[in-house]
Amino acid sequence: MGPVEGLIRVEVLHSPGPREVVSVSLVLPGSATVAQALAEAGLASHTGRIGIWGRLVEVSTPLCDGDRVEVYRPLAADPKEARRLRQSRQVPAKKSKR
Repeated sequence: MGPVEGLIRVEVLHSPGPREVVSVSLVLPGSATVAQALAEAGLASHTGRIGIWGRLVEVSTPLCDGDRVEVYRPLAADPKEARRLRQSRQVPAKKSKR
């Protein structure tokens, strides 16, 4: 099915949990914003970060045909701190006597 005049196709992706992704394909008016896409996808109450193709945007951002709206979950832990903890749990490597 080809594009319909005045309408755009967008995809909204969100991850309700680890290793779980939900994708919702939408056809919206050409003047649609991120907020309208979230409402149509049932995510109007989301208050966290939003992106389009990996770039952070505001909910007032207008959409273009083919956009992928990404809804980001809050991080469970600070990535730098998690790496430090993993590193501290590793057994030190033995040094060779060469």
